[in-house]
Amino acid sequence: MHQHSTHSRPQGADPDAERHSTRLRERIRAAIVDADGLLPFDQFMELALYAPGLGYYVAGAAKFGSAGDFVTAPELSPLFGDCVAVQCAESLQRLQGGDLLEFGAGSGALAAAVLTRLDQLGALPGRYLILEPSPELQARQRERLGSAVPHLVERCRWLTGLPVDLRGVVLANEVLDAMPVHRFRIGPDGEPLEIFVTDRDGTLSEVAAPIRSVGLAAALAAIQDAGFARTPGYSSEINLRAGPWLAAVGDALTAGLVLLIDYGYPAAAYYQSDRTMGTLMCHWRHQAHGDPYRQLGLQDITAHVDFSAVAHAGLAAGFVIAGFATQAQFLIGCGIDRFLTIESGTIENTLNQAQAAKQLLLPSAMGERFKVLGLARGVAGPWRGFSVRDLSDRL
Repeated sequence: MHQHSTHSRPQGADPDAERHSTRLRERIRAAIVDADGLLPFDQFMELALYAPGLGYYVAGAAKFGSAGDFVTAPELSPLFGDCVAVQCAESLQRLQGGDLLEFGAGSGALAAAVLTRLDQLGALPGRYLILEPSPELQARQRERLGSAVPHLVERCRWLTGLPVDLRGVVLANEVLDAMPVHRFRIGPDGEPLEIFVTDRDGTLSEVAAPIRSVGLAAALAAIQDAGFARTPGYSSEINLRAGPWLAAVGDALTAGLVLLIDYGYPAAAYYQSDRTMGTLMCHWRHQAHGDPYRQLGLQDITAHVDFSAVAHAGLAAGFVIAGFATQAQFLIGCGIDRFLTIESGTIENTLNQAQAAKQLLLPSAMGERFKVLGLARGVAGPWRGFSVRDLSDRL
């Protein structure tokens, strides 16, 4: 067994936050006991992010924007939502109407921008459905939409589970990266190991031990068969939940377009030999770091998306690949330059818009790190978002 011990006391947290972290740590320690001392990392990550009342995404702290822990593309500027709306409108027109379903709508910024632009384009969906498990975020989204698009609020519905017989567009912006992942390490003799979380005298530690989680050995073998993740000491992540999630989306959607927007890579880049420590990343107060055991329940924990695995899961769920592009290519295809000129107005506004556009488009910012994968069923392309460049052949 290979061990890695790390901090578990919240650093720089106020007393309430520290109590919150302590309660979540006790919940995780109980789960470790239930797992005979070795808790698979995906189960730790699920508790850290989603434990009822305690996990990062379901407890009450501000997460998005300048007051939170990270800034998502919709928070930067409505330009992002403008472009997503253009792609939604094209799909809804081909379907001759339909609904829009957004997974985990965060602060409501994307919903507000998309609805505003679809209204202007005369291409509103019948309903704007938001699947949001967090009551606190639901309340924040209602408030945001109530002030941004009061005349459209009656089209909005909040759901806690997938609808049936959906026709239209499914949006998932930064959803896949927040799914709990399994982690693996290649042992000194080339043997595949799983990373578990254990408890050493109240301190959460990592242990690499023989694989126990169902499906992990087969998924890792497939990656190794493709020539990756073989070097002793190499470690990375595998998302075993994206497949079942896409299968469920496929069961719900009778016809339409799914847009998956996230940071990640095709498998060849995800598992390249120099990415030896994987992509796991934590965000706390706009600080990025690699220790998931700090600030429990107060920090975000994410992993980049293996878009090849997601594309294969989409095919298995009965979708066809509509396209794959960098965020910059997608936004340019959807006419971000046109929106920049329309929206300018005052000089200050023009400068703000230009600054936001740079963040969205530049390779050093979000432009290349973020990708857009389109999956379609019962509606054919070509699609504007993938008209500048379609990188599907890299998946």
